[in-house]
Amino acid sequence: MSTLTPQRLVMLAFFFQPIAFGSWLPRIPEVQQALGLGPAALAFALLGMPIGTLLTLPFAGPLVGKIGARTAIIVGMVLYSIAASLPVMAPDATWLFIALMLAGSSISFVELGLNVQADLVEKATGKLIMNTSHGFWSLGIMAGSLIGTAFAGFGLAANIAVPLLAAAVLPFALINARALPHVLDTPPTGDSQKSAWSLPSPALIGICLFVFGIAMTEGAMADWSAIFLRDALGGEAGVVGLGYSIFAAFVAAGRFGGDFLKRRFGAVGTAQFCGTLAVIGGALLYLAPSVPVALIGFAIIGVGVSVGFPLAVTAAAGVGDRAAS
Repeated sequence: MSTLTPQRLVMLAFFFQPIAFGSWLPRIPEVQQALGLGPAALAFALLGMPIGTLLTLPFAGPLVGKIGARTAIIVGMVLYSIAASLPVMAPDATWLFIALMLAGSSISFVELGLNVQADLVEKATGKLIMNTSHGFWSLGIMAGSLIGTAFAGFGLAANIAVPLLAAAVLPFALINARALPHVLDTPPTGDSQKSAWSLPSPALIGICLFVFGIAMTEGAMADWSAIFLRDALGGEAGVVGLGYSIFAAFVAAGRFGGDFLKRRFGAVGTAQFCGTLAVIGGALLYLAPSVPVALIGFAIIGVGVSVGFPLAVTAAAGVGDRAAS
């Protein structure tokens, strides 16, 4: 691992992180059926993850700044691997909500560390890696989703498959994380310290609203794609997971090309073009008469939202010239 460049180590860290969670996504319909949850109860339970993330983020930022991104990634991966295995063991909707809230809390911690590490390596090397790093994240969650779909097709129970994959991936993730470079951000001084708790600027508010829309779209794809294919279009257990897998694959493709698009058309032009694609893909998905057509819609939406979050992370890091925390 130590022979890899800092950029490639960061990309591998992004790849390993979401694999276990990706294997949970195709099993949501199975868990819904096993617990006897209706749409409203399932929606309540799935709110646990974003709530956990929102509750943790205000504390995750200062903590990552104090212990460093590399340490945050190492500790966060251990906590995340445990938390990612909990939802498939929940006995009812309340415990599913709690399990997902714990998973969301750990995700906010480790993903913040990953983004800070990528931003600092970009600054230290002068090479753009944010979009590509998020592309590797999409490959990781796609791999997890495909493995989860395969396990479902083979009849392996979710409460065995997800923890098994989490345990298998964790050692590789930790070996890679330990090899990450110690890159320190410049500590805030003077005026930057005084403004640490000031109201956000209009530019930062706009970035937050942009990220909110992207997050809502990605969350809907993660939580409801398998259920949509099953309930609306009659997809079977070995097929319903393909919706998110294809979505993630095209998110990865868009992110791998994101740095080129950004250099060619600028951040705003790239965001506008991809946003238009997301709307077109959503319309196609809404009108889809069959699973194959729906899969095309998932692919177009994937390209459409692909560069949104990486662009926002870099833009937010540039507001006040701070790292991506």
